[in-house]
Amino acid sequence: MTAKFEKTGKTTGTLTFTIGAELQKKGLDKAFNQQKGKVTVPGFRKGKITREMFNRMFGEEALYQDALNAVLQEAYGAALDETGAEPVAQPQVEVKSMDKGKDWELTAEITVKPEVKLGKYKDLSISVDVDQKVSAADVEERLSAARDRMAELVVKDGKAGTGDTVVIDFTGSIDGVEFEGGKGTNHSLELGSGQFIPGFEDQLVGHGAGEDIDVKVTFPKDYQASDLAGKDAVFATHIHDVKAKELPELDDELAKDIDDEVETLDELKAKYKKELEASKKAEYEDAVESAAIDAAVDNATIDEIPEAMLHEEVHRAMNEFLGGMQQQGISPEMYYQLTGQTEDDLHKQYEGDAEKRVKTNLVIEAIADAEAFEVTDKEVEDEISDLAEQYGMPKEQVSQMLPKDMIQHDVRMKKAVEVVTDSAKVDGAAKKPAAKKETAEKKATAEKKPAEKKAAAEKKPAAKKTTGAKSKSSSTRTKPKSAE
Repeated sequence: MTAKFEKTGKTTGTLTFTIGAELQKKGLDKAFNQQKGKVTVPGFRKGKITREMFNRMFGEEALYQDALNAVLQEAYGAALDETGAEPVAQPQVEVKSMDKGKDWELTAEITVKPEVKLGKYKDLSISVDVDQKVSAADVEERLSAARDRMAELVVKDGKAGTGDTVVIDFTGSIDGVEFEGGKGTNHSLELGSGQFIPGFEDQLVGHGAGEDIDVKVTFPKDYQASDLAGKDAVFATHIHDVKAKELPELDDELAKDIDDEVETLDELKAKYKKELEASKKAEYEDAVESAAIDAAVDNATIDEIPEAMLHEEVHRAMNEFLGGMQQQGISPEMYYQLTGQTEDDLHKQYEGDAEKRVKTNLVIEAIADAEAFEVTDKEVEDEISDLAEQYGMPKEQVSQMLPKDMIQHDVRMKKAVEVVTDSAKVDGAAKKPAAKKETAEKKATAEKKPAEKKAAAEKKPAAKKTTGAKSKSSSTRTKPKSAE
């Protein structure tokens, strides 16, 4: 094989490569084995035609397209390795020649990373506005919330007030016509909780059991159901019961009910204080990391980011979000229906900060290169163990799903983030390194899950179909795994 890469712009280039006789033969053998079972020839049982007979009847050139598809990924990957080109999106592959007895010649128009010129990224001075102190009021607030969750609802006489729960039937209508989804029976609604649209709950305050109230509201203009957005509605509402929270005594018994690992209220307060301190410390560490990385990115100079990179980042972020929804049992279709959004709406949401995420990732990669970080086998194993624990998967499964070079990349990214963060001076004082930092990918690329990383790693090029050995295909964006 011969391969050459020439830049045609700041982020574009042409990769020229050949497929020699040995790889051609490998592809042709695969193609013939695929095709012979589909060919019916008098005198031969189906699938038993010889290669010589096939070539005589149809010409070896009939196998070229399938043969090319069979070996294109291997040839393309070898060309990238030989030239050191690093594409950031699917290539556009064009067949220049497939003459019999000669090397096949191809070109691939590829998009590459923009050049990153690093500025200062160590010993950065940053400001972080995160109070790490935990006050007695913080502990009491958490204790109060836990006590509130243990409260019982008891029917009360008199009028409903904010914080009380009313059991209601309601029927909504617009201009006297009931609308879908506007009816409920025996629904428990905590007044002041904000469960219903603005104004609904307020109008039930001061009313008691047995009363009928016409609740008049206006749906918000950005309401998820577009057919209701901005419209005036009336909800005919009947109150069955008014219930008030009955809080339990704040004592040692309640503490044990809240947390079976403590024996006394003082122990529970001490545990809450410790957990709040850990939470605020983590919040501080996150803020320091974000501020330091942002400063390093601001100090760097980056050529114009290719649209292909932004497009890939938007779809990566969308897939991660929708994947999280599916883990909660909400399919993409259900999500769009519940929110009244479309796929285009979600795409626009993620377009907003896609450029910042891509820039951040590029700068961190450039820092890793500048520091010439190496990754040991033990560090790879540790990363696999961390991912397995994070996603509740066996380590063997993570190893199978993620290529080693991808894991090494993630570890290098972490090291780069640590170089920036641990050397930062927060408001004039050197930051003390954390005992164990969170993964860099969470800040740099919103961290892909194993399945998403595997999908990204499996993108393969395929050539556009040719019409014969000497024909040239027009340039086309390649499809993964197989030709059209």
